[in-house]
Amino acid sequence: MSIQQVLVIGYVWPEPNSSAAGQHMMSLLTLFLEQGWSVSFASPALQGEHKIDLTQLGINEHSIVLNCASFDDFILSQTPDMVLFDRFMLEEQFGWRVAKHCPDALRVLDTEDMHSLRNARHQALKQKRPVTEHDLKSDIALREVASIYRCDLTLIISDYELALLLKTFNVPDFLLYYCPFMLDIANTDTQINNKTFSQRQHFISIGNFRHEPNWNAVLWLKAEIWPRIKQALPAAELHVYGAYPPPKATQLHNPKQGFHIKGWAEDAKAVMSEARICLAPLRFGAGIKGKLAEAMLCKTPSVTTSIGAEGMCIEANWPGLIANSAQEIANQAIALYRDPTLWHSTQIKANKALARFDKRHIGPALINQLQQLKRNLPEHRLKNFTGSMLQHHQHKSTQYMAQWIEAKNKSL
Repeated sequence: MSIQQVLVIGYVWPEPNSSAAGQHMMSLLTLFLEQGWSVSFASPALQGEHKIDLTQLGINEHSIVLNCASFDDFILSQTPDMVLFDRFMLEEQFGWRVAKHCPDALRVLDTEDMHSLRNARHQALKQKRPVTEHDLKSDIALREVASIYRCDLTLIISDYELALLLKTFNVPDFLLYYCPFMLDIANTDTQINNKTFSQRQHFISIGNFRHEPNWNAVLWLKAEIWPRIKQALPAAELHVYGAYPPPKATQLHNPKQGFHIKGWAEDAKAVMSEARICLAPLRFGAGIKGKLAEAMLCKTPSVTTSIGAEGMCIEANWPGLIANSAQEIANQAIALYRDPTLWHSTQIKANKALARFDKRHIGPALINQLQQLKRNLPEHRLKNFTGSMLQHHQHKSTQYMAQWIEAKNKSL
């Protein structure tokens, strides 16, 4: 059996110009279309103002409802060969219905990033302490890893997270597949990328304001990092871009301080290619960072943290500089902004860092993996006994049966 019909169940409607998750989802959808597959996209989310029109690409759009049996009729009408869940919360909501009504469909989970890892780091940051194993093995991790087991394959975007799932959570390797960003490196506009040191000015920071790590980074820039940079570089400006800036973000706009809240960028590459330095002071998070991939594509050196660079390349080969305190980030940013020799020496590392994200290699390998898995699905599932067990007791049937009997006995 081969894959012909694909259903993607999205946490949100794709906005490739608003978030890295939106870009990654569009890469997957485009890859599926290139195989000649019929693709449908369904989501229970409201449509955002920057949503892309999938119908123009030949993708069917469907609005679905949470906790509603109407999805049963919908999935039966689709008869997909493969269902891809966008984030584990969607698998929790719809996975059991897919398994019940389309048991032969290949079930694939796209994590985007490990939510449990991001949450663990956030909690540790708020308490100003290192991340512990207790943080990692939280209730969210229980849900996330259970979702991975219930699926036939899970796409992992970061090699760091792949190692974490294998070594810390002991997830079998045959359930996981490393799938980072799929970037169209061959067709990147070289005229944009080749702007020189002297043709560029100012700093840029970019990221969807609804994503908590990005908002935290903006606050850190405003309070501690940018004042240090501005003192050393009085003429420099910081341009902060991102979709959906709330009032608390726009209130940070202060031209006298050189701190400009710009909001949504219709063309992120255009604004990135104008900047001399990209600042991404991420104190927590997971996955890999679209803003930093964008900086590499535009040959804009970046200053980020170890968490920002995680899963993208070896720190020694970073196309920019890495630091983890406000003072160190400011010092690195000032040095990189002032020194054309240092700037060029980091800029030339971008091509090597980008090589691992070339869609010409990643895409065909992923399609081959999916097709092979589809052909051998019964044998594959036999190996995943834990997944079958979780499917069997997905509704905690023993608990609910005992509670029902207890309630019945009381009524008698």
